[in-house]
Amino acid sequence: MTTPASTPMPALTTATLDRAWIAAHIPHDGAMCLLDRVEAWDAARIRCSATSHRDPHNPLRSRGRLASVCGIEYAAQAMAVHGALVGTQHAQTEPARPRAGYLASVRNVDAFVDRLDTFELPLTVDAERIGGDDRSVLYGFTLRCGERVLLGGRAAVMLDASAAGVPVPPPAGRADPR
Repeated sequence: MTTPASTPMPALTTATLDRAWIAAHIPHDGAMCLLDRVEAWDAARIRCSATSHRDPHNPLRSRGRLASVCGIEYAAQAMAVHGALVGTQHAQTEPARPRAGYLASVRNVDAFVDRLDTFELPLTVDAERIGGDDRSVLYGFTLRCGERVLLGGRAAVMLDASAAGVPVPPPAGRADPR
């Protein structure tokens, strides 16, 4: 499994990217916006922090507990924030939200704890883009509390989800593979 390095990343921006900024740039707001701030980012990686795992009203809790696999949603939100930041950097403008996308698959997920809500310190969410194109992106992700790794894995994100399922014409001169 490829996991993002725990070394410091240089931030490419000096603006404070807090929870309000995050909620304005991902498709989740209110209690479903789980991240508190962007700590650092570059073209390939992002590091965010969160304290919502301690909130007894966290919408991902079940029977009062926050399972470690809920960390995948924390990572997915960090990926969405990264997409918004990289899109802003390339466009030289501030888009309202990143391209629509959905979590297509997660692989090689290793959970090293049962629950996230038992940790008092903030969570650190690292995500690193390890591949992709205009239609999909592959990230490696790691959740930590302090130096302790809680969860790690890879996630594939399909971009422009609104166009998913729309037939793509075959290249010129080739028969339709259906």
